Amino acid sequence: MAETKRTYRHITESQVIITQLMLPSHSNFSGKIHGGHILNLMDQIAFACASKHSGYYCVTASVNKVDFLNPIEVGELVTLKASVNYTGRTSMVVGLRVISENIRTGKIKHCNSSYFTMVAKDENGKSAPVPGIILTNKEEIRRFARSIVRQHQGRKRTSKFSSKTFKIEDYKHLFEGSNSKIELKEN
Repeated sequence: MAETKRTYRHITESQVIITQLMLPSHSNFSGKIHGGHILNLMDQIAFACASKHSGYYCVTASVNKVDFLNPIEVGELVTLKASVNYTGRTSMVVGLRVISENIRTGKIKHCNSSYFTMVAKDENGKSAPVPGIILTNKEEIRRFARSIVRQHQGRKRTSKFSSKTFKIEDYKHLFEGSNSKIELKEN
């Protein structure tokens, strides 16, 4: 089997920024921009960033926590920034930051940040190897390391709560004082 030469790209080569005016058609019943619309924009920019880095069509494998920190109003400009924070063999973690700007006042709000894991796919739909990233400063190294730690924590969490190994008695104390009531039925 021939050994392929690994390639690397600078993070700045695949960074993507988009800005969009928020219209009434993007709003929910309370007049704020619908979270689903923002998630759709986030998925689009994560795709663009990952595809630009890898040179392949990319699919979303997972999204790590999206907290909506501040509401976005109709008429505000929303800017989404995407950057590859981590590269695996066929996957990339794309860091996203969403900010809004009130055009009249100039006030800027951080609305959310998230991490999308994207997988490169070749023309046959198989996972394709992606170029690595060149880390050039402390912030890029911190983001890469954070992605590795987040992956390890995710694996632990998944195995710890597997339906095959989960033991109620190990977690029963978590329900004390919670807004729940356990009524186990015998099978």
